Amino acid sequence: MGTVIEIKTISKTYKGSLEKSLNHVSFSINQGDKIGIFGPNGAGKTTLISIICGIINASSGEVKYRSNGDAVDLKSMLYKIGYVPQDFSFYEELSPFQNLMYFGSLYAIPKKELKAKIDNLLNVLGLAHVTHKKVVKFSGGMKRRVNLAIGIINDPDLLFLDEPTVGVDVQSKNAIIAYLEELNKKGTTIIYTSHHMNEAQEFCNRIVLIDKGNLIESNTLDALLEKHNEQNLESLFLKLTGIEYRD
Repeated sequence: MGTVIEIKTISKTYKGSLEKSLNHVSFSINQGDKIGIFGPNGAGKTTLISIICGIINASSGEVKYRSNGDAVDLKSMLYKIGYVPQDFSFYEELSPFQNLMYFGSLYAIPKKELKAKIDNLLNVLGLAHVTHKKVVKFSGGMKRRVNLAIGIINDPDLLFLDEPTVGVDVQSKNAIIAYLEELNKKGTTIIYTSHHMNEAQEFCNRIVLIDKGNLIESNTLDALLEKHNEQNLESLFLKLTGIEYRD
């Protein structure tokens, strides 16, 4: 699989801060990866994803994108990127259908095609029975699935997920992960953050570990477990980042 994104010595210092949120972070993302970006609270995970997606700018360094083996700029990649933030990103007074019609229209998807996509997504994600009900009345798990549907309405080649299963029931979590597995099998490259170590160990094929803005490790999970003589991702995480409380 070829490289689709190359992160080169990315650093980020927010205005008014004396410390770097990211410090010369470098790694590559390959086509078809299910890559997990992990670190304690405040490690810089969301900042890193936001820079890769073009939501915020890095203070220094660069992100290089490739499509079909050719170097491209971010602007040409935007329609191929899906982003599911940790915070809900929809209009609660609208229905799933209305939300998806709005966000889908931003990608200039033809109306007939968009309606077919919406019907399929809501059915697959178990939301068909609430297609026209206001999202404000939904459970946390249902809102997570609406958030996911919005992030993938454009059939992205690259999908960024920031804590996609936080605060949801086991059924919703399993449904979300199963659907993400299907997307990956069809060719979608997935970049994912989570605090659920067991879930992450089952889902990800590559691990990027950052702490205090620094890249600690980047490799396959099997290689990292062998290198550090650990049995699972959680023990590896604690060994490399420590056991003290984080804010």
